[in-house]
Amino acid sequence: MASASPAFSSPLDPITGYEDLRDLTHPRHALTQFYRAFNTRDIVLMRQNWSATDGVSMNNPLGGTKRGWPEIRRVYEKLFLGRARISVEFYNYSLHVSGETFFAVGHERAHLESPAATFDLSFRTTRIFHLLDHHWRQVHHHGSCDDPALLDRYQSTVNSFAHDPFLFPSQPPRLYS
Repeated sequence: MASASPAFSSPLDPITGYEDLRDLTHPRHALTQFYRAFNTRDIVLMRQNWSATDGVSMNNPLGGTKRGWPEIRRVYEKLFLGRARISVEFYNYSLHVSGETFFAVGHERAHLESPAATFDLSFRTTRIFHLLDHHWRQVHHHGSCDDPALLDRYQSTVNSFAHDPFLFPSQPPRLYS
């Protein structure tokens, strides 16, 4: 099996979502589409970015582990309908392409504004896309925050201003009985 290789050898510019979207067969444009959907709170564009297959998954600090587009959509809808506004930029990343799959590994800078607080935070993130019908579709996202205090502040702030509050488990789920 061939290993994935970086799609680009030079440093890549940060992605905010406001870059050109002319060619969704290009990995960078698929990432741009995701960040445009996120930063403009566009659930229709977000749906176009994700694969419709049952096997898609997301694991992040806000929504926890979600499987299938309906569960993932609910996380974005809650976030988009809430009063806390979050803008995100993807930076310090690499793109790796192997056949009909690519993944992006990097960092996100986020800025949160709510009626009660304004602060910056950062995440480590990985996004995996698969080429379906001549377009890259996201099939997995994993994000994490290294600072437990900042993570708690983020979750508390977003939850307190959510239209439909997120449920953050107080304990990790039991995997085995």
